Amino acid sequence: MTNAPTFLMTDPAHYEVSYSINPWMDPSRWSAAPDERHRHAVTCWTALRLALEQAGAAVEVVPGQPGLPDMLFPANAAVVLDGRALMARFLYAERQGEEPHFQAFFEQLRDHGRLQEVAQLPEGVVQEGAGDCIWDPLRRHFWVGWGQRSSRESAAAIERHFGFPVVPLELVSPRYYHLDVCFYPLPGGEVVFYPGALSEASRAEIRRRVPADLRIEASSAEADLLCLNAVNLGRDIIMAKGTERLKEELETRGYRCIELDLEPFILSGGAAYCMTLRLDRSSTPLAAGAAHPVHSFTEA
Repeated sequence: MTNAPTFLMTDPAHYEVSYSINPWMDPSRWSAAPDERHRHAVTCWTALRLALEQAGAAVEVVPGQPGLPDMLFPANAAVVLDGRALMARFLYAERQGEEPHFQAFFEQLRDHGRLQEVAQLPEGVVQEGAGDCIWDPLRRHFWVGWGQRSSRESAAAIERHFGFPVVPLELVSPRYYHLDVCFYPLPGGEVVFYPGALSEASRAEIRRRVPADLRIEASSAEADLLCLNAVNLGRDIIMAKGTERLKEELETRGYRCIELDLEPFILSGGAAYCMTLRLDRSSTPLAAGAAHPVHSFTEA
């Protein structure tokens, strides 16, 4: 069993853009050259896996399934912390067929000692995994997106299950349908986000919790590149190709940006973070005294 950071990815054999459940998805663009698109997708998927491994991570691969092209985005399969997995419940029928396949894979991980628990959401709660539930390792709380694909009630369900505070953030644009396409925290305490994806109350909540010098606000043009849908491994940030401005901002703060061609997946509205799920994420503080004060969702 490896001690390396471990990510789940889905084999891209069945990936395509064959339906539309967000504004990014246009099946006609895929069907105009499906073989070429698929070859490109496999090449880009392989490059992402290699980048993760070169950054020191291990990669587990779950088989994709025919007719379930968005299984390629396992970030939405579950929320995982401290060996406990809380399985997703998808909003759209097009993705609901993924649930039993991910469930079986996660139960296999549990049976092999890789996870301690595989749990279900309460009935009626819709929550689309780590795409809408992002762990902040310094502040030791979850940032939870709601309003597009995950329900408002999911915030309380996540807090009850994991026992850590959550900060709900309302997503107000169908284009930014999950929190992970417009927001991510970094180990130095910085938070990168696109303000236009969030309600005014949610922007105010970020400002209240994150000092001004740690807030990195992306433009709409940067958000449209999906470079905010990024994987962070220490000081390495693996991301879709972004802008020089954002890259310079991050590198000035001591991060290394690893930019990849992820165009076939951007056609579905996903990029590096969507294509991965961290399986070994821990709530152990990164450094003594590093955490910022937090307030429980149930107290807010």
